[in-house]
Amino acid sequence: MTATQGETDETAIRRQLTKIIHLLAVKDLQELGEVYASDVVSFDVEPPLQHVGRDAKLANWQRVFAVFESVDYEVRDLTLVVAGTVAYGHGFGRISGKLKNGTEVSGMWVRATFCFTKIGNAWLITHDHASVPFDIGTGRGVTDLEP
Repeated sequence: MTATQGETDETAIRRQLTKIIHLLAVKDLQELGEVYASDVVSFDVEPPLQHVGRDAKLANWQRVFAVFESVDYEVRDLTLVVAGTVAYGHGFGRISGKLKNGTEVSGMWVRATFCFTKIGNAWLITHDHASVPFDIGTGRGVTDLEP
């Protein structure tokens, strides 16, 4: 892989993440489904321990859309590594917005990992993982940290 190819691939992956942010804001599940591989595995912050397949991942986003009137998603401090037809990235993510009951939610920051595979000409998410740190003494999640 040449540096030029790596830069092109990284730009395409960052464009996919920007597209996800836009699709969440407009709540477009159909288009959102096109950024995930059909066999995506997602370890998200809500149960169960894993969501397997595009339909399960989209059902998770549908639950978000059912609660939020408006959705804002932010990715911060994203580092990407591209090697051939696979890539991974890590950083921080946060969902915020306005709930359907009118409450503004600033959201919590989560640790986020994205794994991509280049399928055809598109970089699709094949795995994602969001987590919160926990207090080892209490066993409870710590949700008020910021990057």
